[in-house]
Amino acid sequence: MKVALRQVQGPWDACWILDKHTLNSQYLGDDAYGHPRFETTRTEVGEATYQLKYKHDWDQVHPLAQAIADHIFPKLDNVGFILPMPATAVRPRQPVAEVAEALGKIVNTPVFMDTLRKASNGKSLKDLHTKEEKIDAIGDSITVNNQITNEGAWNVLVVDDLYHTGASMEAACKVLRLYPKVKKIYFSALTWR
Repeated sequence: MKVALRQVQGPWDACWILDKHTLNSQYLGDDAYGHPRFETTRTEVGEATYQLKYKHDWDQVHPLAQAIADHIFPKLDNVGFILPMPATAVRPRQPVAEVAEALGKIVNTPVFMDTLRKASNGKSLKDLHTKEEKIDAIGDSITVNNQITNEGAWNVLVVDDLYHTGASMEAACKVLRLYPKVKKIYFSALTWR
């Protein structure tokens, strides 16, 4: 899978993103129901992410996980475990969790599905545009569930699908910094907006 890595600075120890999500989106007019229609060109990673999240194409999980394993994981020092970023929308299968699980198998690293939690506060980040709006909407909704029982602390890789303002990652980083099982915090995202 072709990527164009981007490194993002923040309160974490390292963050890498595979590629831009959308290259071009042209408004085509509204459909019969008054909904806007667009012709959108995405990167290879962006298209795979779109197909996974919105078309439930689960065949995209392994190539996306493999791209993280090939291009991002080698840049990170001694990852002890992987966490999926908690989802906002409730789905029977969570795309980010599936990618994190597949990545864990590829790189032979434990994945803890329920360490990071996000309480539903009824606020969606999808339609918010500024970092301040998103920070306000997130509030204290992201928490840590202490499910790691081993002694010690490890470097953690948190996997997410889309990076926009970094508000969600900053909220997750804030609670992970207080978790005694974590040393360094790394983030990877599939795409950036």
